Amino acid sequence: MDIAVVGAGIGGLAAAACLLRNGHKVRVYEQAPAISVVGAAVQMSANAVKVLEHLGLKDALEANAVKPKSFEFRRFDTGELLHEIKLGADHEARHGSPYYQIHRVDLHAALLDAVLKVDPQALVLGSRAERVHEDANGAEVVFTDGRKVRADLLVGADGIKSVLRQHVVDEAPVSFTGQVAWRLSIPTERIPVHLRPDVVSSIWCGPKNHAVMYYMRSGDVLNFVGCVERPWEEESWTARKPWEELDQDYTGWHPIVRAAIENVDRDQCFRWALNNRVPVMTWSSARVALLGDAVHPTLPYMAQGAAMAIEDAAVLSRAVELDMPMDQALLVYQNHRAPRAARVVNESNEMSDLYHIADAQQMKQAFKDRNIASTRNNWLYPYNPMTVDLFSPAG
Repeated sequence: MDIAVVGAGIGGLAAAACLLRNGHKVRVYEQAPAISVVGAAVQMSANAVKVLEHLGLKDALEANAVKPKSFEFRRFDTGELLHEIKLGADHEARHGSPYYQIHRVDLHAALLDAVLKVDPQALVLGSRAERVHEDANGAEVVFTDGRKVRADLLVGADGIKSVLRQHVVDEAPVSFTGQVAWRLSIPTERIPVHLRPDVVSSIWCGPKNHAVMYYMRSGDVLNFVGCVERPWEEESWTARKPWEELDQDYTGWHPIVRAAIENVDRDQCFRWALNNRVPVMTWSSARVALLGDAVHPTLPYMAQGAAMAIEDAAVLSRAVELDMPMDQALLVYQNHRAPRAARVVNESNEMSDLYHIADAQQMKQAFKDRNIASTRNNWLYPYNPMTVDLFSPAG
């Protein structure tokens, strides 16, 4: 088939790589005039890693990523351990693939390489989608410069403000969550040895605020994401904010958190608004399918946003191989993926409240009641997009 993917982010490239491996002609249309990936690190649990391994990216992951020993949830001021989820060898033994933390740039580059190795002409830059038409035989995307591309299948991987979503679902705007996210990258060598976090994913929980810290680039860089309850502001990942505001947001926090803040480049403090949507069960029309943030934007509180997009990509590539008309194959994809994605979105929303409980004892009891380690190990991480039964909803 001729397949057009709109959006060259992690989800779009994963979809293109999977579809190319199945023998289709794929073109990925990206609105940017050049590839310039922004953002810091992403976390890849076994459910997503199985797809990356299928695409031949094991060596790239091993060369660039970090394998954390655990999630550690700690009190923002005292550092008291509130809850722990084992990762490392335990995660790999349980679920068949490692847990990685990797710079978004490195993962994006590996996926792009996987696409271009199969077809060096697959990426088309400077292509901003404006509208979509479809009929019984195919779909057409119209770009802002007047170009029109017709394909057997259009894949909408064009993010939270997706144009293709407007065609498939609705034009409803995103909603602001009341929280913003700081994003910092700190060279590890700058931080005093006794104030460097362990090789874990540490979540520091406090009143109306929490911070996540973990390593990337083989441990040479510390990633910091701080989610604070603040008024609405711009959504751009590239918006720099004053270091003094960052400093104020984390006054009185544990010395390990303070060490990261005090050693960041003060002109490299990025902050953006966290937006959300209510999960929907409609992901496709007869010739257009959505994936990733275009259909289920996910708050970062379960570290599953990029992983869900990669799962979508793999399942979509399998669904279109089914021996049935395209509209029915896309319904199989939609009906299988939508319940699982909705659960991840909803539980990520709930984690936002859990991480921001003010009272230490209440927070500790809430972690115990939720038993996060058990639930994630029982349903989230075991999922294998490459082998799962597509005709059963993935809850």
